[in-house]
Amino acid sequence: MTGQPPTQDPSLALFEFIKQHPRLLILTGAGMSTDSGIPDYRDQEGQWKRKQPVQHGDFMKSELVRQRYWGRSLIGWPVIRDAEPNQAHGALAELEAMGHVELLVTQNVDRLHQQSGSQQVVDLHGRSDEVICMNCDYRVKRDQVHAESARLNPEFTRFTAETAPDGDADLEVDFTGFKVPSCPSCSGILKPDVVFFGDNVPKERVERVSEALDRSDALLVIGSSLMVFSGFRFCRYAEQRGKPVAALTLGKTRADELLQLKLDAPIGSTLSSLIEMMK
Repeated sequence: MTGQPPTQDPSLALFEFIKQHPRLLILTGAGMSTDSGIPDYRDQEGQWKRKQPVQHGDFMKSELVRQRYWGRSLIGWPVIRDAEPNQAHGALAELEAMGHVELLVTQNVDRLHQQSGSQQVVDLHGRSDEVICMNCDYRVKRDQVHAESARLNPEFTRFTAETAPDGDADLEVDFTGFKVPSCPSCSGILKPDVVFFGDNVPKERVERVSEALDRSDALLVIGSSLMVFSGFRFCRYAEQRGKPVAALTLGKTRADELLQLKLDAPIGSTLSSLIEMMK
């Protein structure tokens, strides 16, 4: 791995990397959205900051797990819903407009890249603003399910708690009385249209990203520890195909040994300075 020289400006190092590799596949993670007020999962050592998120199998099998998920969501979902893009999102939209982004693939489910103007985006883990029925594929806006949850459970709307990643909250109460909204079409299980831990990313998304990597000069990772295999796999793909990999993220990553350039620096200010250099 080639690290960041001690005296070199990270924006300048990234500028030089893009000058050598002008067409990028960009992979973003939770560090992109922390400046928008959305918490991340891991610390700078790549360790969990809190208990692991809900597992797909548990959500599907257990009514209590679903009660807990939707009950905590009454507090956590508005944080994602009301979040706004930050300067890092804006910088990547500008980078795309300059012609340097073959594809932007994000592990985030907040849709802030799209809100900031990025056009070529793959939501690797889905989108949290929509809910689907696991039985009949009925689809509805998350806000409607949120409102129905509040209507069915007015006593839960008085709770407050620290918010957690992806619409969760650190609320620990008795959820056994929580009424979970079901599909209005078939009474099936409603679930946010996101890939929960323990579930698989749809094959077509992985294939689209892989094909974009073939057309790219390099892979740039931003704001991700890459501890989850769904994103880390693209670093492996890049290595196998002889594509350089750079990372701009605070702390260690799972792919440190695969990186040609590692920038341990603030994301927003680094990307904003980069865009100024490129104008």
